[in-house]
Amino acid sequence: MLTTDNRIDARDWLLLGLLSILWGGSFFFNSAALRELPPLTLVLLRVAVGAAFLLPLLRLYRIILPGDIASWRPYIAMALLNNVLPFSMIVTAQLFISSGLASILNATTPLFTVVVMAAVGEERLIARRAAGVVVGLIGVIILKGGGVELVTGQGIGILLCLGAALSYGFAALVARRWLSKSPPLATATCQLLASTIMMTVLAFVFDRPWRLPMPGMTTWLAVLGSAGLSTALAYLVFFQVLRRSGATNVTLVTLLLPVTAILLGYLVLGEPISMREIAGAIVIASALLVIDGRVLHLLRRSV
Repeated sequence: MLTTDNRIDARDWLLLGLLSILWGGSFFFNSAALRELPPLTLVLLRVAVGAAFLLPLLRLYRIILPGDIASWRPYIAMALLNNVLPFSMIVTAQLFISSGLASILNATTPLFTVVVMAAVGEERLIARRAAGVVVGLIGVIILKGGGVELVTGQGIGILLCLGAALSYGFAALVARRWLSKSPPLATATCQLLASTIMMTVLAFVFDRPWRLPMPGMTTWLAVLGSAGLSTALAYLVFFQVLRRSGATNVTLVTLLLPVTAILLGYLVLGEPISMREIAGAIVIASALLVIDGRVLHLLRRSV
């Protein structure tokens, strides 16, 4: 359980490692499924199947769905900012960039969260956090590289991933202000249900999935992996770590995500790994450690 000094025990580290594999695997599953499915249809399948996995748990734990529109509004906002926009942008970005690079850029989410919280007055932008944001931006510049123009495919992919990270930052604000008292399982399921409705409209308008050829077995396995493992099961593990170790500790998973995604992309999909991506990942990881502050605190104590 969570201790008074927020230490993480061995079980928590195992859960964080599992969560990094589940969420990091989503980038791998996306790359595999995109070979036969358009982005919006893929996101629709992910949220719809993920919701189908979680709905029986609501009944098991006797959690009742909201019964009026007003009660659904926070979940709709969360669905838009935490699922519909970021999932769609990341999947579309993976048409232009590798799964490893997409996961590294996704790791900038805590940087954008710090900026969003400070901009709306939710948290103070103290010097340490400001320094972390600056270091993180340097990491993004390293990833972009001097030879990449933003109007190219790779530049568009980078911008889409950064837009997804910004959307996650606003989702954190919604969760803190309006869903802090909602049971985690209810939040996850309701936002996936609302996401399914929105993605159905978007996919039917832009992708027209009924005209697509039937995907192969590999694609269906990737969809099931993305929905069942990287969405439904990942939420359950996330909430378990959140309950045991607190919100600060669970953000450490962002340091592990790129490792999982890069290794899966390299070993299974044959995606190359450049030294620039490795350097950018290290700089962004350093920024997250600066924002977290505990490493700096330990260094000061040892001195």
